Amino acid sequence: MYGSMVEIVADYAQKDPQRLCVADKSGAYTYGQMWEKAQAGARKLEAMGIQKNDCVMVECTQDAAFLICDLACELYGAIFVPVEHRAPADRVEKILADTDACLLLCETAYEVEVKKMKAEEIFQAQEDADLAGTFSFPKPEETAEILYTTGTTGTSKGIEVTHGNNVALAENVKYGVEMKEGNVEYIPLPLSHSHGLRCCYANMLNGSAVVLTEGVTQVKLVFDMIEQYQVTAMDVSPSAVMILEQLAKGQLSKISGQIDYIQVGTEPLQENVKEMLMESFPSARLYNFYGSTESGRTCVLDFNRENRAKCIGKPTRNARFIVTDEKRQPIESSKEHMGLLASAGPMNMKGYWRQPELTEETMQNGYIYTNDMGYIDEEGYIYMFGRMDNVINCQGIKIAPEEIEEVARKYEQILDCACVPMEDKLSGQVPKLFVVVKEKELFQTKELINFLRQYIDANKMPKRIELIDEIPRTSNGKIHRAKLVAGKP
Repeated sequence: MYGSMVEIVADYAQKDPQRLCVADKSGAYTYGQMWEKAQAGARKLEAMGIQKNDCVMVECTQDAAFLICDLACELYGAIFVPVEHRAPADRVEKILADTDACLLLCETAYEVEVKKMKAEEIFQAQEDADLAGTFSFPKPEETAEILYTTGTTGTSKGIEVTHGNNVALAENVKYGVEMKEGNVEYIPLPLSHSHGLRCCYANMLNGSAVVLTEGVTQVKLVFDMIEQYQVTAMDVSPSAVMILEQLAKGQLSKISGQIDYIQVGTEPLQENVKEMLMESFPSARLYNFYGSTESGRTCVLDFNRENRAKCIGKPTRNARFIVTDEKRQPIESSKEHMGLLASAGPMNMKGYWRQPELTEETMQNGYIYTNDMGYIDEEGYIYMFGRMDNVINCQGIKIAPEEIEEVARKYEQILDCACVPMEDKLSGQVPKLFVVVKEKELFQTKELINFLRQYIDANKMPKRIELIDEIPRTSNGKIHRAKLVAGKP
């Protein structure tokens, strides 16, 4: 039984050092090479005077170097703290201060007080005789990394994850997608966030390979790498899928035959994206994962096998679920009697970094409690209807913004949209819909309202519709509702 990701990589490096592990736009790296460079990085951290359990912050360059830094920190015993590529300076400074990080590995020229250097400088000194050293593998209960949330619903939080958590998370993904021997997975999602990073971990656990690009807008590069490395799987967000579909001009159908599965995550999966994927990849397994940074990939559904409305599937390998009332008492749930979802298992986070009160509030009795409303049916399928803290309370009627957004996206002229609560003296809150349209000159608000009325109850209709140029989203594709509520799109 493995206790950490770096132990897994070391094992494959010994058994089959020439096996492909990571490919990026600069080249390909075997398990043997990744292990050698991870050892070099660990020796460099030691030579620099980094202490065990010190935090090392690493800017996500979406390449093998970033993953090598992760493995080097694991092997040495430092805590890996990823941050988005070209993250705002104030975010970098806040995370550095919050973690007391003593080293920043970055490509961007940040003005910070801590020591900084490029990621490659950590492991390029592997021939240096002064950097000799041996290391033992970390224990499962030790802290591996701190992942900072994007703050879509409030202040960004640091989520402390152990090595054992990461192995359990990797198992959830590997077995959830029925990963095969020789899998090669394309990942354009940022590795600074949990979805893409944990997909890498799952492939390492499987002894398979990942192909990395920064997003999908460089379409020629994307399809060249898919062809070069004979990609068999993809990990994408709904927005990335739509961008690819628009820019690829028919190329998706050309690769359909070689794709074993596609997993989709980071944001709610809209019906139009589902339909497009099912049409383009009729023989592939198409997975919608449910989870969070705190508890990982805990539920999965292959919607190409069975497409159940609002269903997020069944629990993954290490997860178990209950539904509770608002006082966190377990209930027998149903579509008519929904509650809040909670999950338990070895993948659950250690806690919020340096926030014991928030940790205790969120984690109790081995469960992580969410604000996600849903129920479990008689067959064990779990259904989710939106977040309680996103719910719009209009004269006592609970309105999930996702149900309005889902309808609005069906309107031909809508490119993107987001629904948020708007304060109202009479009703308390009413829905406000922000829309991005194809052609502003041709768009008629009244026509959109008439369209919405065909599918939405009168008491749930948006009371205001506002055109904007772009829906604010986080770096991993989630709607930044807090900005819209604050009037700062």
